[in-house]
Amino acid sequence: MLGRLFGSGKAATQGAAQARPDAPAVLNVGGSSRKVAIPPHYDGWRHLVLDIDATRGADVVCDARTLQTLPPAQFDAVYCSHNLEHYYRHDVPRVLAGFLHVLKPDGFAEIRVPDLAAVFRKIVEDGVDLETELYRSPAGPVSALDIVYGFGPEIERSGRDFFAHKTGFTAASLDATLQRAGFGEIWMAPPLGDYEVRAVAFRKPSDQAQRKLLGIPLDAPGAG
Repeated sequence: MLGRLFGSGKAATQGAAQARPDAPAVLNVGGSSRKVAIPPHYDGWRHLVLDIDATRGADVVCDARTLQTLPPAQFDAVYCSHNLEHYYRHDVPRVLAGFLHVLKPDGFAEIRVPDLAAVFRKIVEDGVDLETELYRSPAGPVSALDIVYGFGPEIERSGRDFFAHKTGFTAASLDATLQRAGFGEIWMAPPLGDYEVRAVAFRKPSDQAQRKLLGIPLDAPGAG
């Protein structure tokens, strides 16, 4: 839900729900609203938003821990920006199993989470305080505490504990978590936001079209 708070503004797709009926489909898990942009490589895709909050205009109202109750193999991609950290560590495998359930056999999941290693390096190497502003987001200044535990002003304003972070990741731990979940190929992608880890995880080895779409080197190991 907090991709809108911690993103860097590099995403640009908002109207993909009006794509042609035979276009590939992306399920935006925890995306809150279609007004929140997603990366431009989804331009022309059908864009469906899944969120637990029915008041924000989601296409699918569902707790991501229960994705396996939805029909299987519906989507070419799952996009999950700054949502996976909102589940307890023991629930993360259930969420990822749900991603695999709703993805088509050649589908992929694109996941963005806060980079705790980068935050901790900043604190140790530069001696910054936990409440010091690390960067400025569209929602206001973001501190180390906000990145680790959830954006404090939003939690206070909404009164909703779900906006708090319940687990966290580094690049290595996210990679390992996706491997344990059963994804066949994982690419640790360049981040799109500040203090962020981004991964693209494929159900089976990626093909050349997917690599071109996502900017993965075409000659990198693992292409199908």
